[in-house]
Formats: sequence, C-alpha cells, structure tokens
Amino acid sequence: MKKVNTKNFRKTLSKFSTGITVVCVKNNNSIFGKTVNSFNSLSLNPPMVLFSLGNYSSSIKKFSKTKFLSINILSSKQKKLSDNFALTAPNLEDIKFIEGTNKTVIIPNCIANLECELMDKIKRGDHIIFICKILELQSNDKLKPLVYFNSKYF
Repeated sequence: MKKVNTKNFRKTLSKFSTGITVVCVKNNNSIFGKTVNSFNSLSLNPPMVLFSLGNYSSSIKKFSKTKFLSINILSSKQKKLSDNFALTAPNLEDIKFIEGTNKTVIIPNCIANLECELMDKIKRGDHIIFICKILELQSNDKLKPLVYFNSKYF
C-alpha cells in the first residue's frame, strides 16, 4: 500500500473506467456545459442521479443557480465534444442543441440524454455534489459509449 496523496489518489482512481457526460445548463439564453465523469445513479424511485463539479470550476455559479439541466451521455464518436467541454471556454458554434421539454439544452446524437431538475447541492471537500431528479430521458441502443480509463479515451 502507498501513502495517500493527490498524485497517488488520482493515479489509483484512473484505474476505474467511467463513462463521459456533458452537463448543460441554460441561463439567461446563454448555454454552459462541462465534461463530467463523476456521474452515477442515486435512486430508482424516484429516479435520481448525481454528479460533482470542482469548487474551482469556471462555471460553478451557473450550475449552482439553475433549476433544470441536461446530462448528455456521450457516444464513442463524441470524443471531440468531451475535449471541447473540458475547456474553460468551450466553442458552442458548431453544436446544434435541441431544446428540451423544460427549456434545457440537449446535445444530439448521444448514447443517452437526461432532462433533470436540480434537487440539492452538497459541498464536500473541493467539490459540490449535484443531486438531480430525472424528468425526461431517451437512449440510443445502436451507439457505443465513450469510456475513460487510465487517463485515455476508449
């Protein structure tokens, strides 16, 4: 066993495969999105999920103030979208968002899309955990997921 420090902790957790999502909010007609791999289901009844963002995130205030958001689970063909939304100022010009039922913004051609209502936020360590209730969803069984493992996409 090794001592726990930031370097060892990151390296160890990189051995856990995750899917990649882009979480989007729309505030005052402006769209904000972030690549997130800290996403998982929380409850089946009611259907709920959670994700977390670092307190230092450039758009943390936009996400904290929203009521509705979308979680877009990326397909293996959407690596460029993941890289784009990992930037501090992602380029939104070439993305043709679809408006969701609750005025959320949906990224097309994903493996799945979830429209959510933000129910709670919990600050722990250097992150905020966002707890969301699922309002609408869709999935595509013909696509394969974008997977992140050992600091690489698959």
